[in-house]
Amino acid sequence: MSRQAAIRIFALFALGYFLSYVYRGLNIGFAPFLSREMNLTASDLGLLTSFYFIGFALAQLPAGLALDRYGARRTDAALLMVAAAGTVLYGISYSMQGLIIARIMIGVGVSVCLGAGFLAIAQNFPSSRWPLLNGLMVALGGLGGVVVGTPLAVLLTQYTWREISVGMAVFTVAVAAVIWLLVPETKPRQGSHESMSKQIHGLRIILKNTVFWRVVPFPCAVGGAFYAAQSLWVKPYLIDVSGLAARQADSLVSMLGLTMVAGTVITGLVARRIERYGLGLRAFCGLGMALFVILQLLILLRVPVSPALIWGAYGFFAACCILAYALLAEVFPRKVVGRVTTAFNMIFFISIFSMQVGVGFVLDFWPATDGHYPAVAHLTGWGIMIAIQLLSAILYFWPGALNVDEQLFE
Repeated sequence: MSRQAAIRIFALFALGYFLSYVYRGLNIGFAPFLSREMNLTASDLGLLTSFYFIGFALAQLPAGLALDRYGARRTDAALLMVAAAGTVLYGISYSMQGLIIARIMIGVGVSVCLGAGFLAIAQNFPSSRWPLLNGLMVALGGLGGVVVGTPLAVLLTQYTWREISVGMAVFTVAVAAVIWLLVPETKPRQGSHESMSKQIHGLRIILKNTVFWRVVPFPCAVGGAFYAAQSLWVKPYLIDVSGLAARQADSLVSMLGLTMVAGTVITGLVARRIERYGLGLRAFCGLGMALFVILQLLILLRVPVSPALIWGAYGFFAACCILAYALLAEVFPRKVVGRVTTAFNMIFFISIFSMQVGVGFVLDFWPATDGHYPAVAHLTGWGIMIAIQLLSAILYFWPGALNVDEQLFE
């Protein structure tokens, strides 16, 4: 494959993931309008926002089968059309039920954007480049986290949230079209010739594998905490706990997206190079995630550090959980990479859903004043997320090699 074709494939799948990232965080800007129109509490808003993650998670296992059977191009483009229909429904709904159905459809529709991109990387690039390219994929998609900060706030001064939703549908259809038309078909892989029953059997083996469950909980807890915050709860935390104005909070939300982008690129670039000094991918990934947990503790303790510095570091080290995708792709046979990635995604997004809903549930134990909650409410919710991360870290760092027998999938 030519270098130009490889770059085109990478860029188009990165564009799809960018789109999914924008969808993930739209409600951080829509929240005040939704709360006023629908009279939503914090737990209501958290639940509504999190239905994206439920749709995403529920689609992961069938999506993994589709990726391994039909390929990244066809699966991604087809499902993006579901997302387009969902966001149209979101923009025209006037009931909570309609918004929930729409949010689920959006989650299902973008459920393979990241997995399709990672699969395309695994199919078209040597394994030595996977950590860097996976990081770049997430980084470019992570620019969607920048968009839902200040840029979205500016757009909402010119357009309603309903108009923006319909505009997103048009953009989604365009992205689906370019992926379908401009991404070349890859050669059928070994997994694509397997019967559906054999593919499902392979998926069961993945979900029962002890190596899978040793790796997955810690990055899922870290990612769950970060994305639950970034897509909804970080702005209220900055306003209610740190005492920042809404404009300052919007700027920090955008900065989080930028530092996450920087983190995914830099950690992906450094991961392989640092192996020559004896620090493997598993250890490097774990060290970065441990630093992320420490940073959350410092934030909760309200250490006297510049908000831009500590929140910038928060976004940067959160990116280390993405390295777990490359780690799993190394450990498991290449023919099941699609199913491994989407199984991981399923757990990952269930974690985001649980933490996002959980924080809203905790906040509602305290009375709100004009939509704002006392600092202790936020600190309690975030403290619970940190405790979950610490418990999962024990399993990740438990001594022992990560070996998967390829014969299991024959």
